[in-house]
Amino acid sequence: MINGVTMKINVDDYIINTLKEDITSEDVSTNAVMPDSKQGKADLICKQDGIICGLDVFERTFKILDEGSRFEANFKDGDEVKKGDLIGVIYGDVKAILSGERTGLNYLQRMSGIATMTREYVNELEGFKTVLLDTRKTTPNMRPFEKHAVTVGGATNHRYNLSDGVLLKDNHIGAAGSVTRAIEMAKAYAPFVRKIEIETETLEQVQEAIDAGADIIMLDNMDNDTMRKAVEMIDGRAQTECSGNVTKARLREIAEIGVDFVSCGALTHSAPIMDVSLKNLTVTD
Repeated sequence: MINGVTMKINVDDYIINTLKEDITSEDVSTNAVMPDSKQGKADLICKQDGIICGLDVFERTFKILDEGSRFEANFKDGDEVKKGDLIGVIYGDVKAILSGERTGLNYLQRMSGIATMTREYVNELEGFKTVLLDTRKTTPNMRPFEKHAVTVGGATNHRYNLSDGVLLKDNHIGAAGSVTRAIEMAKAYAPFVRKIEIETETLEQVQEAIDAGADIIMLDNMDNDTMRKAVEMIDGRAQTECSGNVTKARLREIAEIGVDFVSCGALTHSAPIMDVSLKNLTVTD
């Protein structure tokens, strides 16, 4: 659940900008059929099975348009929902309900789709120590919503943004000159409380990262045999993360190798939406 303070500080601007994208001057259709403000309600209906996520964001969309609106939910984020379920009822100014409908649904459908897909992936790792992570491969201006949806689905967030942690990738290594030099420079520059993670593509780079004292070694786009050898070489001296070409079908075999983390960009860049709809709008006064 996104609490009220977090919503106002970190989320309202995103929602307002999205509403501005949908309403540049006025909602012509709504103003044509509803010239005066009247109270009403509409049902939020689930149209396919999945994990619901984004109910707070859905409600906040209407609150921004009409402070007097309220959403009575029959479920909470993370609950399993079935096709035909009445997720809840939105009450408020009919103008706000009509104008905010698509924005509210866009957030809810996208977040629920990510939570649903994430839950399916997490289930594949049941019984293993390996933790599923997301990546920064998010939709522009959707990161707080998509990252939240990943946690609702049961996975863990990787770093939120570039200010959140040290992750030295292939181009950073190229800029520094070597794996060793990149780690040395990061240790000299970053606060001591920051862990240093580095991307490796070969066993030679893995050994270099071990010798240089990396905290986390990413095993990038390695086949299973190479990854297994890398984990044996590291032998607990650093945490390990598998990344690249991670699919649902590969998750269990990756976990069996014994990596600590597996990161998957597909959770946010390829999750299909979950279909929900606002129906049965009724004017109550």
